[in-house]
Amino acid sequence: MIDFSSEIRYKTARSSGAGGQHINKVETMVTAGWVLEASRYFSEDEKAIIASKLKSKINTEGILQASVQEFRSQHENKVKAARKLLEWVEKALVVPKKRFKTKPTKTSKEKRLNQKKQHAEKKQNRRFRI
Repeated sequence: MIDFSSEIRYKTARSSGAGGQHINKVETMVTAGWVLEASRYFSEDEKAIIASKLKSKINTEGILQASVQEFRSQHENKVKAARKLLEWVEKALVVPKKRFKTKPTKTSKEKRLNQKKQHAEKKQNRRFRI
């Protein structure tokens, strides 16, 4: 996997939620942003694939963003946000394996027909007879 972490820019903000005095004066939430189009590490084809697969995470300015506020430490949140971006891009570039069509086996066909026959007999036995 290509490490493009040098292109990631970080912004900090105050985390939301409970926390008392500490939370009100420390900016621990980190938002990591990466400008996809300006990247030197990926080809145009790769950028197009990433843009299409991660379009819900890319804002109107073309920045892929990840926000983390789960730790009390700004550094830990920064590391987690960068890792998140790297994982998203890595998963987006994975080419899925092509599926080959297979035919049902002889045993599976027989099993299906037997089940069908049993079901029909069960229904037949439930019929009202005079």
